[in-house]
Amino acid sequence: MKIELAKEIKIPSAALGLSTIQKSNDLLVSCFDGSVLKLNPVTESWGSIAKHSSYASGVGSCLHGKLAVSAGYDGIIQWHDLQIGKTISVEKIHDFWSWQMKVSPNTEWVASVTGQYKCGGYKYEPAPEKEPSIKVFDAKTQKLAHSFPHLPPVLSVGFSPDSRHLAAANMMGDIKIWNIESGKCIREWNTPDFTSWGIIKSHHYIGGIFDLSFSPDSNRLITCGMGPMRDPMAGNGKQTWQEFDWSNDKPVKTHEIEDSERGRGLMETLCFHPAGKAFCMAGRMAQGNWNTALLSSETGNLIQGIDN
Repeated sequence: MKIELAKEIKIPSAALGLSTIQKSNDLLVSCFDGSVLKLNPVTESWGSIAKHSSYASGVGSCLHGKLAVSAGYDGIIQWHDLQIGKTISVEKIHDFWSWQMKVSPNTEWVASVTGQYKCGGYKYEPAPEKEPSIKVFDAKTQKLAHSFPHLPPVLSVGFSPDSRHLAAANMMGDIKIWNIESGKCIREWNTPDFTSWGIIKSHHYIGGIFDLSFSPDSNRLITCGMGPMRDPMAGNGKQTWQEFDWSNDKPVKTHEIEDSERGRGLMETLCFHPAGKAFCMAGRMAQGNWNTALLSSETGNLIQGIDN
């Protein structure tokens, strides 16, 4: 298994989100300038299907390719009918921005997470949320199905492969998992290895779990971000990922990145290969040998790292 560059396509703005469209060769791209693009990678052509007033942070395809959904730093979710090429719903869902948005594998659920880090006490711990940090929508109706509480800011969210469970994680390394049908939180735990307290220039918390993904069998959860650092302004914590088995009542850490395999930087996104034998993690690098890595899902060992 090897990562090779097959094609490079230039678009007008930096891409913050990317999604395939079911039953189509086209892709959806959410962009730094707020635009949402529908892109054909074969012809390398694209067109804008929507526009947010701030960064478009996430995009996905729903109902087996019939709809596209996007969310942004404007706190708005937009629903787009891909068959008629029209935006059918625009709704303000967060007072703050949408950090991340995901569509469930069965394409029927959409989740968005939010939250602003505000000082909650003299230890600079985050203040409690003033709005639900996680919102789940029914793609069939575009209506709110669930609102889940968490300690803000909640940076990442993800559905299990069977679409039965939803996980979300925050800046402080708190992870929660809910059952979508019942709406009940069934697991919660903390990992301290993604959060830092700055003692140089800025005295506050920084970091967090920036993305997460369930394993193909749904029993494990992999998280990624940046390890502890002393200077929050430098952004030079170590590239970090951890895996947890949450199938038992008390989740257990089963794997994490080898210290010899990581450089310094923020890991912001990860996903499993469809065959389930490997997962890919990528982000920004300050120092090191790679900013995109392919790792074994069985051992956690680095298969290949590339600097692009």
